[in-house]
Amino acid sequence: MEYTKLGNSGLDVSRICLGCMGFGDVSTGFHTWVVGKEESKKAVLGAYDLGINFFDTANCYSSGTSEEYLGEAIKELPREEIVVATKVFIPMRAKIEGGARKTAPNGGGLSRKEIIFEAEQSLKRLGLDYVDLYIIHRWDYKTPIEETMSALHDLIKSGKTRYIGASAMYAWQFQKAQYTAEKNGWTKFISMQNHYNLLYREEEREMIPLCIDQKVSCTPYSPLASGRLSRDWSIASKRSETDPVYKAKYVGNAEIDKPIACRVAELAETHGVSRSQVALAWMLSKPYIAAPIIGGTKLEYVEDAVKSLEVALDPDEIKSLEEPYLPHKVVGAI
Repeated sequence: MEYTKLGNSGLDVSRICLGCMGFGDVSTGFHTWVVGKEESKKAVLGAYDLGINFFDTANCYSSGTSEEYLGEAIKELPREEIVVATKVFIPMRAKIEGGARKTAPNGGGLSRKEIIFEAEQSLKRLGLDYVDLYIIHRWDYKTPIEETMSALHDLIKSGKTRYIGASAMYAWQFQKAQYTAEKNGWTKFISMQNHYNLLYREEEREMIPLCIDQKVSCTPYSPLASGRLSRDWSIASKRSETDPVYKAKYVGNAEIDKPIACRVAELAETHGVSRSQVALAWMLSKPYIAAPIIGGTKLEYVEDAVKSLEVALDPDEIKSLEEPYLPHKVVGAI
């Protein structure tokens, strides 16, 4: 395993991060393809044995059960070695109004009240005194950024998190948050968890140049485009058949995405490796990428991802993978 510093900090993280969105109780209705407690534990402990020390979850994943399952698993790991990240913003509490389910007052978002409350709830579910990285899951259009950044700074000062990160927003929003923190002497973000892969590279226009300038590391989610880059498109999975987010992101772009997927397959055959390893090797070749977030519902997927660190693509191969790309509608920031 290789390790790198996360952003402009001294925090060491593995070059592969285990994403835990696939862990949880299926009865919560969050996703139908999540795996249970025992499978989750096997993936976490197996990932650690492979050298992975970076684990990413969120309060909303399977209504908190992802955090619970990760918390159970990491009880067997040395706390001083591992890096645990979780997120806040997505509504966690709802009410029924006129027969419709609506977010309850103070049931989500990035107000001071919600940030501090949800941080405490996450710590309880994880069974931890602190998390290493606390991430705002989206931009809150209804809360002043000064309130959000002040509350995050107070979490740092109280010891409930060591660092803060952001996810899925426009570059102007991220810059506004960083400027607000710097102006007031508050803690700045060290990471950006954005939507980025060979099939979706819109982040290269503004967000990634901003992250490079600000010395912020990218930890992309969906690095394999929910399986579009890891297997033949004729092979269906439970996720591809049931996940509406997957369909919204990738199915409508099939015509312009397929040439890229074909080149991934061709290079995989040339190198004698999996398609996933080629797609991840491309991403890991970018200096602004700290650690792609790999879904870990099966240990074999994690093992395959770790092998991508051994795959070296030459400049011509990287150019070949990037050449067919055409602009996409922005997905993830809104």
